[in-house]
Amino acid sequence: MSVPSTRFVAITGMSGAGRRTAAHALEDLGWYVVDNLPPTLLDELVQTVTDSGFDKVAVVLDVRTRSEFDQIPAAFDALNAHGVWPQILFLEASDQVIVKRQEHVRRPHPLQGDGRLLDGVRRERHLLATLRGAADLVIDTSEINVHQLANRVAYAFNTSDDRELRLTVMSFGFKNGIPIDADMVLDVRFLPNPHWVPELRPQTGLSKSVSSYVLGQDAAGPWLDSVEAMLRTVMPGYEREGKRLATVAVGCTGGKHRSTAMSEELARRLREAGYGVHVLHRDLGLE
Repeated sequence: MSVPSTRFVAITGMSGAGRRTAAHALEDLGWYVVDNLPPTLLDELVQTVTDSGFDKVAVVLDVRTRSEFDQIPAAFDALNAHGVWPQILFLEASDQVIVKRQEHVRRPHPLQGDGRLLDGVRRERHLLATLRGAADLVIDTSEINVHQLANRVAYAFNTSDDRELRLTVMSFGFKNGIPIDADMVLDVRFLPNPHWVPELRPQTGLSKSVSSYVLGQDAAGPWLDSVEAMLRTVMPGYEREGKRLATVAVGCTGGKHRSTAMSEELARRLREAGYGVHVLHRDLGLE
């Protein structure tokens, strides 16, 4: 078997974290997606699908096939031997959010057994720990909607060049928690807060007046210069090490003013430098 041009993504993660939404997003991009395939059949699937003319294959792996989870490394090795390099997309969410979502759909957790729903969530988190640690991209869906998730998946995988580094710059508010899916976390709370300027308080960092106020601070330019220089150093290293997807989180107190404006400006600079960048404002609208 020789399918060097085939791209393969394993979609996995917590039940209720958005695996189905991610799968549908890839289907919309023209990927051939299979749900809940035993890992031992991955090599055969890729061969069959490639022979049918598809060059992008995704498989949803979840705890329904937990008895074969220990076969995943060997299955990935078999794909590697034929020039196919799997990427792992891991969907994450907090215990509280997952429990709420599972209760909403009124379905038991697959690992719940006779115990509580939360017991099943914790068992699943433990079972998936190794896959999460090996993931190329982790997306925390606790505070984003299905449209934002689909957009992130589309940005990450809607490219013909599997070697290109795809960067997400995410604004957030520390009061809502540090993003667990960030590769780097940066803090802009050292800048004056527009919240305390009455005419700026109701606006966001996407408005010209707030952006001008934030970027006009003496420390804003030097901070952006230093972060851009740091990322220009780090990103070639990511590429050499085979990391193709990275998330930089920029936080302020609430995620409305400073982090939003600084994220937009950082992304603009990186785009001008030739990098592919997507911006996500995680907490905008939560205040």
